Amino acid sequence: MFDKGECLVEVLPYIKKFAGKTIVIKYGGSAMIDINLKNSFSKDVSLMKYVGINPIVVHGGGPEIGAALSKLNIKSKFHNGLRITDEETMEVVVMVLAGKVNKEIVLQINKNGGKAVGISGVDANIVRAKKRLNEDVDLGLVGDVEYVNPSILTHLSNDGYIPVVSPIGFDSEGRRYNINADNVASAIAVSLKAEKLIFLTDADGVLDKEGRLISSINIKEVDKIIEDSTVSGGMIPKVLSGKQAVQNGVSKVHIINGSKQHTLLEEIFTQRGIGTEIYG
Repeated sequence: MFDKGECLVEVLPYIKKFAGKTIVIKYGGSAMIDINLKNSFSKDVSLMKYVGINPIVVHGGGPEIGAALSKLNIKSKFHNGLRITDEETMEVVVMVLAGKVNKEIVLQINKNGGKAVGISGVDANIVRAKKRLNEDVDLGLVGDVEYVNPSILTHLSNDGYIPVVSPIGFDSEGRRYNINADNVASAIAVSLKAEKLIFLTDADGVLDKEGRLISSINIKEVDKIIEDSTVSGGMIPKVLSGKQAVQNGVSKVHIINGSKQHTLLEEIFTQRGIGTEIYG
């Protein structure tokens, strides 16, 4: 029989432990699409804020960008999983990420009791970017994070707000860049010395070649499991971003299944935890 009292007793030490700490959440996958999961996520981050934790949300939006480009009869082109982004495509990326998707997330959180503020990496000089050059194809306006100025995120958090950040950066010439949201989340977590960086995905975590969950990965093992194809596809940038975050001061990184309700709270407030943990 489920004991509500025992559940509350279990949660209390974690509320005390993480009060005042920053937790960066990369929001993506089914949790951004299914209405029940949207509500679950919004309630979770609102609750985190009310108990004294400072959640910062960084979101993706690849499917929404693809749908908008299709409506405008602009063909999507990819190389190694990255969207080739010309000027025309970049206009749509900004419109969708900084506009439609960002404001929908903000509205959802506010509707469920939080106080969210939507911004992009361009606002207040948050994300300074540089063009990605280490590819054998010119990706156009696809960028990497050069550095993060987190001051506005700190101010918003201290004033009781939940920042929601779209992964767009700019360079010294004022050019905007489409940046992988996992990389932006990692860079923001590092800049804020976050207690945790959490990636919400549609998988239970990192799986081994037999499909079993790998509950923890030391950063020393990351390159090996990529080289032997244990990790592949869209999980690679998450694992690499997690490794980089831990190497640069983030306490722990978690990859969890956002296609189940309240997994965010289960990860933060229970002893057993879920998903895959990346540690140093």
